[in-house]
Amino acid sequence: MTSSDLSSLEMIRKFVESPTVSRDSNLELIEFIRDYLAGLGVESCVFRNAEKTKASIYATLGPADRPGIMLAGHTDVVPVDGQEWHTDPWKLVEKDGNLFGRGTTDMKSFCAVALASAPLFLERGLETPIHYGFTFEEEINRVGINAILDGIEDFPVRPAMCIVGEPSEMKVVVAHKGKKSVRCRVRGFECHSSLAPTGVNAIEYAAELIAYIKDLSREFADGEHDEAYDIPFTTFSVGLIQGGTALNIVSRDCAFEFEFRHLPKDHPEGLYDRVTGYARDELEPRMRAVHADTGIAFEVMSEFPALDTDPDEEVVALAKRLSRRNDHGKVAFGTEASVISKRGRIPTVVCGPGSIDQAHKPNEFIAIEQVASCEAFMRRLADAVCADRSGT
Repeated sequence: MTSSDLSSLEMIRKFVESPTVSRDSNLELIEFIRDYLAGLGVESCVFRNAEKTKASIYATLGPADRPGIMLAGHTDVVPVDGQEWHTDPWKLVEKDGNLFGRGTTDMKSFCAVALASAPLFLERGLETPIHYGFTFEEEINRVGINAILDGIEDFPVRPAMCIVGEPSEMKVVVAHKGKKSVRCRVRGFECHSSLAPTGVNAIEYAAELIAYIKDLSREFADGEHDEAYDIPFTTFSVGLIQGGTALNIVSRDCAFEFEFRHLPKDHPEGLYDRVTGYARDELEPRMRAVHADTGIAFEVMSEFPALDTDPDEEVVALAKRLSRRNDHGKVAFGTEASVISKRGRIPTVVCGPGSIDQAHKPNEFIAIEQVASCEAFMRRLADAVCADRSGT
């Protein structure tokens, strides 16, 4: 058997047994993909990060003079540190109708099935090209998809549409929430706690700002909903806080991190401005009335836009035909689909095997029947884009 004859199961095994945690290199897997496609006569473009330690890969199967359908996904996975696994997370284990291993659901199975389908696409004669886009660091900051979008910006032909195979149980997803993650640093003025009114307590001012963020959360929970989402409104959450040195010292420093996950209708800059505006207009004047060398600073750690694809787009109809569904949905978790849609100006949907409920957990698994559904999806895609339509 040559590398060009790998079955979906064997390809999933290859992907899972390449431990591409986001903090580490994914070059071994990218080089495997490049060599696999080269064995089929397909050239790839590899886009590396600045440190040359990670890369995304882009390739086109079929005619290069017309736009086609991009199948996209990320190669990186989250760590397994501190998780209790019953199997080796870096070995593919088949048990009770499931495949266990890190990345089986999120989202190496889709990438592997799409790649294993390349011989089928080529043998049946593509009339509409298939583009592959496999990325790095989706789990951190989505720079890997930006590397592809930057790399193909001046190509004479770019994809006409895109399907991102994040786990949706092969349901067609047209929208998801956007996200902005922020670190806030409050600098106060320390003094002995017996003289507390002469100091500026960073923890207390951080608490006031956190309470304001909580009030925003309630406001949106009580506001307009989009019932297509499981959590049908924009949410705010504070996840980490650090501050103070001793009980009898008015704290000089406090830092906390918060995020909001917003519906497409809620503009992220407006939400961010409300938080920073409260700090600037309400809190800092009171702080500086006590001591001038105080204040509140914000640092955006990461962000991605919301996905909001028009249900009438051609890619939505195509994905429904391929998945044999008449409906479409919306999800709370974020994907590279929104970046491809907004920044890349490529109409995009999410449709992939597995359940998001399994993502990032110990003993991550995907049901074999989900893999089979994804294989059937790829066969129907071949029917739709190939000259030989003799498939099923």
